[in-house]
Formats: sequence, structure tokens, C-alpha cells
Amino acid sequence: MDWFCNVASWRARWGPSREKPSRNKENRRMKKFFVVLAAMMMIGSVSPAFAEIEVSGDAYVSINSMYLWRGFDLSADDSFVAQPGADVSFGGFSLGWWGNMSENTGEMNEVDLVLDYSFDLGELVSMSIGNILYDVDGFKTTNELYLGVSLNTVLEPSLTIYYDYDECEETGAFYTFSVGHGFDLAENIGLGIGALVSYNQESDFAVGNYSDLHNAELSLGLDYSVTDQIVVSPAVIYSTPMSDDAEDISGIDDEFMGGVTVALNF
Repeated sequence: MDWFCNVASWRARWGPSREKPSRNKENRRMKKFFVVLAAMMMIGSVSPAFAEIEVSGDAYVSINSMYLWRGFDLSADDSFVAQPGADVSFGGFSLGWWGNMSENTGEMNEVDLVLDYSFDLGELVSMSIGNILYDVDGFKTTNELYLGVSLNTVLEPSLTIYYDYDECEETGAFYTFSVGHGFDLAENIGLGIGALVSYNQESDFAVGNYSDLHNAELSLGLDYSVTDQIVVSPAVIYSTPMSDDAEDISGIDDEFMGGVTVALNF
């Protein structure tokens, strides 16, 4: 999820001046994340289904040719990156941990925490609300709220709104609209294709201080179930800028990423 790069890319991601924060500021941002966590659990606890909790989860590692996020190549000089993660789901909630490891240094230089609460509104509409905490070595930690709405119909259209309430000085909103479809190629092999377009609304800390279309992505991936618990998923993603502002202010370009993920489900 978050982003490691050379100086030019860091400026595109974080802005021109990002001093290292004090420990007190870091503690306040961690507290914000856990306040959101507590509030979401209180909301979820009013549901009758909350009393019937079933716990599931996964642990995974991805090896990718680059670190691609919202059109940015954040891999610095790495020829590849390793991105481990783990998720635990219970009663509509999920708590996720994600990291990025540099191939050059062999060290973890980012850790993110994701809290999500998902639920259905009837048979057609599904919703997700959550918070992402981004913790990057040597740079300011920030939090981003998101709200997603998807339709359980052909192509599964989905709209997600992200809002950086921590470090953005302007509006701090970022929107994605995506569609996708899956096919069963065999009993244990699935094919997924997807497309996404994004819009930036003065998300000056994360993307850039402008309001315009940002990037578009095309993705193709396979899921190969080795066993009921182990899944191997190769995938490719192509990203391209959608406006002059995205190219000139954010500095993104055409990018192509390939990689493979191995997941253990439990």
C-alpha cells in the first residue's frame, strides 16, 4: 500500500517538505487509528450477527517487479519488491497488516494497518468503511478513511472514496471507480480481469494539489488453488495517467507491473 521511491517520486507522493515527526505526533496518529477502530467496533456490535462471530484469515507474500500505487512507481532502484501481509476477519470486520521490503536493503521500510467493516444492504448493494494507517520510515505517519459501495451485478461496479484527514492541507479526497469479472478456467483455476479509473480532489499530501482525473489501470490475474488453503496468484497491471495534471504535477507515467502472490488461508 505505501510507497518507497527516489527523491522525485517521494515529492510526488508526499509533497516538497516532509520533516520527520516527533514521537508525540506519531503517538497521536496511532491514537486516531485506534479511536476509529473502537468506534467501528461499537457500530458493528449493535448488529445481531456480531454475537455469531466466525474468525478467518490469511497470510501472504507478494513478489512484484515494482512498487505501484495510484500510478506511482515507488520502487526506487529496486529490481523487485517483497510485500508480505496478513488479514484476520471476524463478524464483518477485518484487520490487516501490510509491509514493503526493499530488495536493495533487505529491510522493511513501511508498515500499514487497515481496519475494515463490510456489510450488505440487501442482495444488490455491498458497502465497506475503513481506515488505513500509513507508517513509512523517516516520514510523517498519516491516516486515510475510506468508504466503498459496490453492486453485486454484472461487472461488479465499485466506487471508493478516500479521505486523508491527518496530513492533507486541502480537500484530501481521492476517488476510484472500478469494474471486474471472474471466470472459472478449471476446478482449481480462476481468471480475473479488471479496470479502474481514479480522480484526485486536491489530495495534496498523497497525490498532488489539483482536481482532475488521475490514472487508469487494467489488470489481469490468475488464482491457482494448490490446496484448500494455499493459493498462488500471478498478476499483471498496466497504469497510465489520465490528465496533464497527473503527468505534470504528480509526475506519473505509463507503468507495467508483474508479480506473484502466495497466500495461506485459514
